[in-house]
Amino acid sequence: MAFSLFRTTALAALLSSAGLAQAATDITFWHSMEGPLGERVGQIARDFNASQSDYVVHAVYKGSYGESMNAGIAAFRAGNAPDILQVFEVGTATMMYAKGAVKPVQALSEAVGDPIDPSAFLGAVAGYYSSPEGKLVSMPFNSSTPVLYYNKDAFKRAGLDPEAPPKTWPEVAAAAGKLRAAGMECGYSSAWPSWVLLENFAAWHNTPYASLDNGFGGLDARLQLDSPLFRKHLGFLADMAKAGTFTYGGRGDAGNALFTSGKCGMYTGSSGMRASILKTGGFAFGTSTLPYYPDAPGAPQNSIIGGASLWVFAGKTDATYKGVVKFFKFLSSPAQAAAWHQGTGYVPVTKAGYQATLESGFYDKNPGTEIAVKQLDAATTANSRGIRLGYLPQIRDIEDSTMEQIFAGKLSPEDGLKKMNAEGNALLERFEKSVK
Repeated sequence: MAFSLFRTTALAALLSSAGLAQAATDITFWHSMEGPLGERVGQIARDFNASQSDYVVHAVYKGSYGESMNAGIAAFRAGNAPDILQVFEVGTATMMYAKGAVKPVQALSEAVGDPIDPSAFLGAVAGYYSSPEGKLVSMPFNSSTPVLYYNKDAFKRAGLDPEAPPKTWPEVAAAAGKLRAAGMECGYSSAWPSWVLLENFAAWHNTPYASLDNGFGGLDARLQLDSPLFRKHLGFLADMAKAGTFTYGGRGDAGNALFTSGKCGMYTGSSGMRASILKTGGFAFGTSTLPYYPDAPGAPQNSIIGGASLWVFAGKTDATYKGVVKFFKFLSSPAQAAAWHQGTGYVPVTKAGYQATLESGFYDKNPGTEIAVKQLDAATTANSRGIRLGYLPQIRDIEDSTMEQIFAGKLSPEDGLKKMNAEGNALLERFEKSVK
């Protein structure tokens, strides 16, 4: 009996030690994807967990981008930060300058012996989330860019060619006039005014939005909006608004319903809006590139991204960091990048994901879905790499409120741009002082 008891105890101890040796490392991932997108993120985590037995990713929804970012920073200060945090693109500068809080992704991957290659990503995507030395600081994940949507049925009714969307701003104005004359309530409108009509406008026209390479060159960068091209553009839109061919739809994506309801014939919005148009539009629509001014040197160049990237907090174990890198490698695999792109409308952040989608025939079956990728897949310039400024969400609020006055005829473009510069630069000065 004693021998039997000894053997049973020894076996239990052996099994227990084996279980401890094989215990998976838990990885906490806080994100801001809700609804169908949240379900997809949860499925990605489950698929990764099923693909290996060393790590378990726990995907947790933590509210909107702003809410989850604030929660992540507060958790870090309290000593219980998640391992991975999804942060919207305008929070990039804040995260970069959060001293000691984050682990730059590329350096981390190299340290654990499993390097992530920035050249595997689309140029505009990798450029946005890289340091001045070209090293990835965060992991590209859900990236979008604005495109021009147009109502093909409305184009037909207005006598416009539904297969020949406008490419330049003068052509947009002309088409908008014909759409209004044909009975459309709205000729042209836009989502995210600051992102589309200022930030992406600058990149698309290869003109500076701010000094020091739009902030990539240092904390003392300042806005450069009071320039001839910006004055021309806001003046052009103000004239369209006065003529009734441009309708201001509100901040953020508040104006999306103008297009999906069929009231507006043309709309610049996120590439991620496609699924919503398909679901609620009820009309044939096309997708085209952003408009440009043909007399602007260097236009069109490339658009810049929206969406978010994944940041890794400091103070974690080596095992956790190895698992995080494995998860990031899984996310950026061709199959995963392609599936995310095709199912959501976000762009495939890797070149291999784009190639896999191309070879699958997806773009042939879904015309227009390739536009966003082509706009981003370019060798970026100092003016088109993106924007890396502190307090960018607050700067956007200043720009949106000022553009509302311009489009309503209450403020001239010249005075409005000076106002944006002055108030925005005051914020940038505050941010610079806060992180030094």
